[in-house]
Amino acid sequence: MNIFCMGLVCCGIAATTACSDDDFAGDAQKDWAGTATTFTSVNDDTEEAFSTYYKHYLGRIGDPMPFYDKKAGNFKVLYLQDYNNNSEFFHPIWAVATTDGCNYESLGEILPAGTNIDQQDAALGTGCCVYNEQDQLYYIYYTGENARCTNRQVVMRATSPDFKNWTKDREWRLNGPDYGFSGVDFRDPQIFEDGGVYYMVITSKNRFAYFKSSNLKDWTCEGGFNMVWDRMCECPDVFKMGSWWYLVYSEAFPTSWSRKVKYMMADSFEGLRNCFNDPGANWPKDDKEGVLDSRAFYAGKTASDGQHRYIWGWCPYRTGTTYHDKNLSVGANGEPNWSGALVCHKLVQHENGTLTVGEVPAMAAKYATPVDCKVMASNGYSDGRLSGDGAYVLYNRLGNHNHISFTVTTGGDGDKFGVSFCRGTDATKYYTMVVNPEWENGRRKVNFEQEGPEGKGFVEGIDGYIFPRPADNVYNVSIYTDNSVVTMYINGIYGYTQRIYGIYKNCWSINGYGGDIRISNLKVSAY
Repeated sequence: MNIFCMGLVCCGIAATTACSDDDFAGDAQKDWAGTATTFTSVNDDTEEAFSTYYKHYLGRIGDPMPFYDKKAGNFKVLYLQDYNNNSEFFHPIWAVATTDGCNYESLGEILPAGTNIDQQDAALGTGCCVYNEQDQLYYIYYTGENARCTNRQVVMRATSPDFKNWTKDREWRLNGPDYGFSGVDFRDPQIFEDGGVYYMVITSKNRFAYFKSSNLKDWTCEGGFNMVWDRMCECPDVFKMGSWWYLVYSEAFPTSWSRKVKYMMADSFEGLRNCFNDPGANWPKDDKEGVLDSRAFYAGKTASDGQHRYIWGWCPYRTGTTYHDKNLSVGANGEPNWSGALVCHKLVQHENGTLTVGEVPAMAAKYATPVDCKVMASNGYSDGRLSGDGAYVLYNRLGNHNHISFTVTTGGDGDKFGVSFCRGTDATKYYTMVVNPEWENGRRKVNFEQEGPEGKGFVEGIDGYIFPRPADNVYNVSIYTDNSVVTMYINGIYGYTQRIYGIYKNCWSINGYGGDIRISNLKVSAY
């Protein structure tokens, strides 16, 4: 990616959970369990460490580069380390290790940025890591970026025998102009293997370049293929899953509304390259341009251990004076902030080959401590049913790390529902993920809205996620939060990522909008 661009404490506080009395310390006279008014925190979780949606307390995650390390038997997720105040030598590559996509061990800095202002890799950009069994070396292929150099971006590499001690190969690089590609945009190398031959796909100006190697060291250019019209497609990832080939990419600009992680699919790598010749005809037949998540999930890349294939991306942080400011700071004309927290989904392959994202299997086991949940206020709610305009049921306060699950059954094909956070009995503004029947062909769209008497309604900058309406109108909803990062899964196969500040210590609600909404199987848990 162009690096110059840009708990659940307690639904019932008295319940015995992983939370302690100190979780709500600081206002000894506040009746946390018995009240439902809005809490406005003076704290900001931006600089805290996140566990499930990983973020080191010293900085933020940019552009994950995952691979499965067969030698170690775990996933390594490299990433560009970002700070509030980067030095002139910035975005070193750090890494974490995980076996399950929701518990992480920090490995710290793996590859430093350059130390001389004239070095090609004064700043590091996205790349990939592979292990070469032939010479028993780990290889990182990465972007070296420096506007002072002849070529602003080039592909460089480093090697290590143990994933700890790395040596940069300063005698080797790929320069875009040497092969007819841009010297300004030539980045994000990604390697995959097919039949004993290695291929490297590289992002360039409105085209992908691809190279071939038999040994992961010597590379020859095989040509290039188109991107999507005039859109810049970053962070490519090519892999085979079953009988299908996929290219996952992140659409950067000039169209901010489509700034999302997407994919193409075909029955061969050649067919995959040809998909981009007419993307309007060749996008996957899922009616949403191959979109995998909302605009709050970016730079997604995948890795597989042979059993599961996961996709990691970053959820951007937001800026503002209050949590209301930050929740609206989503960039209607482009993402205002680069980097954030690491989000992992399980990649779901359907019978027709199309892809969606689902819940990482280990998540539910992590959020294993049950929490009491009680109704604090309601309107149009009786015996698990919401009916009439403005219907809702408000539940008690949440903590930092929450898992909420429930089933919604709608009475008709056109009924809609939503889940609100940062809500209280006196709230004039709160934040809702609305499952809205606004598309033809029975499709649903998850929108982000600021609701309440003073709310602005639809927040256009974040855009929505489209998925087909369940034929039986049953929605099994699973929501996870880690500080301000939120993921929502519907029926285990549709995922939606969002950043919502102000969840901690505030109530939440399930809403109906004039139809017949039945709620069942409600559970809340924490870690």
